[in-house]
Amino acid sequence: MAKADAAWPDHGGETGEMLRAPGFAVPELGPIERWPRELRQAIDLMLASPQRAFVTWGPDYIFFYNDQILDAYRDENKRIFGRSYRKSWPKVWEDVGAHFEQAYAGAPVLRPGLHVRSVRGSGEKIDIRVDLAMTPIRGEDGSVLGIYGTSADRTEHYNIQQREHAALTALEEKTRTLEVVNQAGTAITGERDSARVAQTAVDAGVALIGAKFGAFFYNSTDETEGERYMLYALAGAPRSAFDKFPMPRITRLFEPTFAGTGIIRVDDVTVDERYGRNGPFQGMPAGHLPVRSYLAVPVRTPSGDVIGGLLYGHPEPGMFGAAAEASLVSLAGQAALAMDNARLFETVERELVRRSQAEEELRVLNERLEARVAEAVAERETVFAALQQAQKMETIGKLTGGVAHDFNNLLQVISGNLQLLTRDVQGNDKAERRVANALAGVQRGSKLASQLLAFGRRQPLEPRVLNVGKFLGGMDDMLRRALGEAIGIEVITSGGLWNCQADPTQLENAILNLAINARDAMHGTGKLTIEAANASLDDDYTRRLEDVPAGQYVMLAVTDTGSGIAPELIEQVFEPFFSTKPEGQGSGLGLSMVYGFVKQSGGHVKIYSEIGHGTTVKLYLPRVRKREEVLVVSPEAVAMRGGTETILVAEDDPDVQATVVELLTELGYTVLRANDAQSALSVIESGVAIDLLFTDVVMPGALKSPELARLARARLPELSVLFTSGYTENAIVHDGRLDVGVELLSKPYTREQLARKVRAVLEGKRK
Repeated sequence: MAKADAAWPDHGGETGEMLRAPGFAVPELGPIERWPRELRQAIDLMLASPQRAFVTWGPDYIFFYNDQILDAYRDENKRIFGRSYRKSWPKVWEDVGAHFEQAYAGAPVLRPGLHVRSVRGSGEKIDIRVDLAMTPIRGEDGSVLGIYGTSADRTEHYNIQQREHAALTALEEKTRTLEVVNQAGTAITGERDSARVAQTAVDAGVALIGAKFGAFFYNSTDETEGERYMLYALAGAPRSAFDKFPMPRITRLFEPTFAGTGIIRVDDVTVDERYGRNGPFQGMPAGHLPVRSYLAVPVRTPSGDVIGGLLYGHPEPGMFGAAAEASLVSLAGQAALAMDNARLFETVERELVRRSQAEEELRVLNERLEARVAEAVAERETVFAALQQAQKMETIGKLTGGVAHDFNNLLQVISGNLQLLTRDVQGNDKAERRVANALAGVQRGSKLASQLLAFGRRQPLEPRVLNVGKFLGGMDDMLRRALGEAIGIEVITSGGLWNCQADPTQLENAILNLAINARDAMHGTGKLTIEAANASLDDDYTRRLEDVPAGQYVMLAVTDTGSGIAPELIEQVFEPFFSTKPEGQGSGLGLSMVYGFVKQSGGHVKIYSEIGHGTTVKLYLPRVRKREEVLVVSPEAVAMRGGTETILVAEDDPDVQATVVELLTELGYTVLRANDAQSALSVIESGVAIDLLFTDVVMPGALKSPELARLARARLPELSVLFTSGYTENAIVHDGRLDVGVELLSKPYTREQLARKVRAVLEGKRK
């Protein structure tokens, strides 16, 4: 038995010899002849198996194996054969221990393709794949005593599978790369926006090569900084990540890309000799994106121009291989073509926009030019029309002035003799009636002459500084009597009303004329509104008006609720003898007189009207910065009486002279007469006592009436002077206003007007 045991096992090759070798022992199991029957049977089966078989025994997993496994562990036999698998090879146990424990717990184990990795004692690495199968070895009582297992080496099989998988993966990656490139090419080929082309190319590159960051930098030339690069598109990071860093410069690492001389692919840029030798950062600046793997290709047009560069990075080293480089080169080519086309399209588009803008500017310029020409023509027509109107006014003024002198002298002769005749026909009712009718005709003729002079701006004005608000208050009773009870009157005066300068009598006549015109337009029933307010006329308003300076004015508006005036008639209403009233109901001189008076006062007239709603006439009188004057009592307020003073009458018209001498004589005055100014001066120089010089303004001869008055006062300082005329021209009236200190009695005048005026002048001199 001992001999037989000593020969056990009688098979098993090298591992069998190891078991039979003298001195072989397993401390945990004791002498080999005492090993359990179940163990010896399992080892016999293992040694006879053509497969890679093994046996572990007990909870320490004492490890035995056959010759098929021997080669795998030849250098480790002494350390692991017949020893605890768990203790002698702990690294391997980490991979397989759980399976052994499962089998020892009584469950069979089948684990194909188990990956076993370890290191031999010599330092050699173990990296194999095995199909592991294990079944429990049970004792007679059914308890698990050990494990019988096989571990078929499937390393080559799995290596082939891995190679096939790698090849398939590479093919799929190439297919995906091709798809990405084609998709990017399709996307950018039809794109006409270079910014979108750049962004699409950068995004495609990141997806293509697995980069973390991607950017397109654009070649740019600056007159001050020279050649430089601008960040055009970015992927994988916000643009703010580059804001605090300068753009790339010509360095050994960047130059090949932007010069178009080569491709740069670096596994770890932080250790590349071309990197980190340039100021100011001497490498990657603090806060820069964590780049180690680096791949950059130039973007070059078919003509050879380098547009810029595609730059990609990854925080891990060795991420970009030759395949990534090839893919990126293909993408850069398509991007360059698309970018070139997009830039050409943008250039054409910019040119079209520039041309369109130039055409639009030319169109606007032409429109402005046409508008300016039209405006200039219209302005010229307006100025020409105003000039024609002014010339017409001047012509009418000269005509009326020339006629008025003789006409008023005739009226004066007729009026004076009729008034003298009044005494002779007293008691004869029929004769008295006829004389009265004749005097009324003289009065109408006088009014007509006065209106013509007003329209022609030839009437002598005696302007005073007025407050129009107070002036209107004084006219209230007069207006109500003139308009009647059926017409309501509202007077509106603004607070802080400025003063103006105007002839009170003529302003009163103008307001009364406008009020009567309004009454007629309202057919005796309606509302009249008179408003006084401050107004400013600016340059834009006055530019097209004749003789209306921009500035501050006092505005007087008269508004009625009448029938209104048709638009085509508005421009004619100020012309003399034009009237919208039925024939026989108006002279057509009322508005002409208002117009002439306001223009002679340096003002402006504007009329607004709407058919069926009414009319507003606005008078603008220049503002004056003077205190309001107290109005002097008119001669009409002086009692009509004569006197005993001596009056020298200087009149060249013998009929007028005779009439006035007789009228003054009847009033009790001593009257001397002279036929011209020189004769009057001779009377004065004779030493005769004279109280009043009553002289016509316009007389023949070298000596004129104003000079006569000056010389007379020089000889007789207490002498009073009263001028009379049917038309004064420029002798004692300048700019339409009586000279300061001049007293004038306009022809024709009545006996009462003569008596009051002479008395007022004589008494005024005494005061």
